[in-house]
Amino acid sequence: MTITDAVWFRNTLHNRMQEMLLEYQQRAGNIAESAEPLVTSIVELVQGGKRLRALLAWWGWQGAGGDADDPRIIDAGVALELFQAAALIHDDILDRSDTRRGQASVHKRFQNLHDDNRWVQDGKHFGISAGILAGDLALGLSEEIFSTTADATAFAAPARDAFHAMRFEVMTGQYLDILAEAHIPDDPEVALERARTVLQYKSAHYSAVWPFELGGVLAGADETTLSTYRDFSLPLGMAFQLGDDLLGVFGDPELTGKPSGDDLVEGKRTELVAHALNSLDREDAQMLNNFLMHPAQSPHSVQELQ
Repeated sequence: MTITDAVWFRNTLHNRMQEMLLEYQQRAGNIAESAEPLVTSIVELVQGGKRLRALLAWWGWQGAGGDADDPRIIDAGVALELFQAAALIHDDILDRSDTRRGQASVHKRFQNLHDDNRWVQDGKHFGISAGILAGDLALGLSEEIFSTTADATAFAAPARDAFHAMRFEVMTGQYLDILAEAHIPDDPEVALERARTVLQYKSAHYSAVWPFELGGVLAGADETTLSTYRDFSLPLGMAFQLGDDLLGVFGDPELTGKPSGDDLVEGKRTELVAHALNSLDREDAQMLNNFLMHPAQSPHSVQELQ
């Protein structure tokens, strides 16, 4: 097995993840048949995706001497994919986004389930509530699978510490992200600094730095190796998120699975937006700011801003 066999890894990871989720789906069904959609929503979400974080963990594992086909790093990859699923589910709720990967987002699917069956009370509230629970479940399953995997190595304690640190950073970064939409500083440089902090802790670290670290720690990497991983992966994670911010404004919906300009409609205070506000003249900057604060009430369209 070579480090370049990414196709094999993705296929193996997918099959293992489906196998695990099927077991959880059956457990939900044993409680009540009507509980199965909670797990099904996760199953359907993880059908897509690039498996980037799992791949980086796999390479980090091999770089520290782990065997490419060791089932422990496959399971660790599943844990990272489920962590990513939890983040996406909650992120779509926070961003009021109805689409993900070209389909209805998880909370929107539950709202549609409510409305299609003509259940009582508010369908939107039901969708958001079920979406939060689905995200919580994906996060819990991720923790459960990773803990079991870590316990099967000689490095359980540092691996758990790294996983917990990743989770804490992402949750904190998510909060700073919604805070940036509500508390807008007057100083553009402060806004840019805040946007960079959100980018680093909400996305860049868990998209690249932590996956490499987790793979390395599970295989027993020394601090020199882990430090090298960090030096390499942080710029990679930052570039990945900066590219994603560009796609969030200018991306092709057929490729991104989201409407063009979705980040603008959601009022996201990304680094791209911070640079734009810092570069525009006063009148245009005010127009962009007004749109981001009240997109539904703005006389300007997303196309004008783009």
